[in-house]
Amino acid sequence: MEDCLFCKIIKGEVPSNKVYEDDLVYVFKDIAPAAPVHYLAVPKKHISSALEIDSHNSSYIAHIYEVIAKIAKDEGFGKDGFRVVNNCGELAGQTVFHIHFHILAGRELEWPAG
Repeated sequence: MEDCLFCKIIKGEVPSNKVYEDDLVYVFKDIAPAAPVHYLAVPKKHISSALEIDSHNSSYIAHIYEVIAKIAKDEGFGKDGFRVVNNCGELAGQTVFHIHFHILAGRELEWPAG
């Protein structure tokens, strides 16, 4: 999608602080972190939101969770706990309409989240 911020980040048109990248997913540091560790994991294929996940693109989402587990183990925050958040739609707080998953760690996270 031409005007999508995350598509531009993936293409290198907008700078980011990359954490991980492979053929299917790009992970980078959030510019306004809500925790000591706050990454965004995005599929390289443009999917607007969780409402658009289907049998043709669900492999991207499964792979994102595999990457999240790898990062959590490699960086050592997996043992203490972390949160993965996906906002779907404006009322849920989605501001960029390219599906993405917030990875939050490094402090005690409260519940309820909202």
